[in-house]
Amino acid sequence: MEAVSQVSTNVPRLEGKVALITGGARGIGECTARLFTKHGAKVIIADILDNLGHLVCEDLGDELAFYVHCDVSNESDIESAVNTVILKYGKLDIMINNAAIVDEAKTSILDNEKSEFDRVISVNLTGAFLGTKHAARVMIPAKKGSIITIGSVSSSVGGVASHAYTSSKHAVVGLTKNVAAELGQFGIRVNCLSPYVIATPLAMNFFKMDESDASSVYSNLKEVALCSEDVAEAALYLGSDESKYMSGHNLALDGGFTVINPAFGLFAKPK
Repeated sequence: MEAVSQVSTNVPRLEGKVALITGGARGIGECTARLFTKHGAKVIIADILDNLGHLVCEDLGDELAFYVHCDVSNESDIESAVNTVILKYGKLDIMINNAAIVDEAKTSILDNEKSEFDRVISVNLTGAFLGTKHAARVMIPAKKGSIITIGSVSSSVGGVASHAYTSSKHAVVGLTKNVAAELGQFGIRVNCLSPYVIATPLAMNFFKMDESDASSVYSNLKEVALCSEDVAEAALYLGSDESKYMSGHNLALDGGFTVINPAFGLFAKPK
C-alpha cells in the first residue's frame, strides 16, 4: 500500500496571490501579513496606525508589502485602498476584514451610550460590509477570490464582551453567510474566522489584563494556548486554494469553548 503523501510545509501556499488586510499594523493583522508574505503573497496593509503600518512594511520589504491609510468606516477610504491594490498589482485575491475596535466594558445596558454603540458598529460591522463590497467589486469580474472577516468567540455566545462588540461580531457572521449566498455564482468564497481570547492590545485593554492574565483565562482545551499566529495560520488556510470549497462558514478557533457550558453537564468543570 502506498504511503499517503504529505504536503511540504516549505511550499508557498499563496504564491502569486495579492491580499489586502485591514487593521494589519499590529496584532492578528500584522501576524497574518507576515505569514502571508512568507507564503508568497503580496500584502497591502490598510490601517489608521500609520507609523506602525509603515514599520511593518519596511520590515517585510517594499517588494512584498506596502501601506495605505484607511479608516474602514469611511467608504471612500476603503474604495481608495482597493483601487490602489488594483493599480499596483492588477488584482485582489484575498480580502481580510480584520480592523476592529471595542468600547468600554460597561456591564449595565443602562450605562451604554448610543454614540459608543454606533462607533463600534461603524468599524466592526460597517467596515466589514464596506471591505466586502469593494473586494467583491473587483473580484466579480475576475470570477474568483476569498473574503475573510475576523469574528470572535462573541460571534457565537453572549456574556463575553460588551453589547456593542458582541452585536457587531454576531452580525458579521450573518453578513458572511448572506454574501456567500450571493457571490458563489462568481466563484468567490466568503468566510468568517472567529478566535477565542488572545493577548492582543485590543483584548488586554478591554479586559484590563496582561499576557500572564490571558494565559489563565478559562479554556476547554488544555495544555495549549491560542495566539495571534494561530489565527494567521487559519486565515492562511481560508485564503489558500486548500479551502477551495469552503464558503459561508464561520470557522471557530476557540478550543471548543462555545460547545460547552463549563458550569453544568457531564463534562462540567470540577469545583
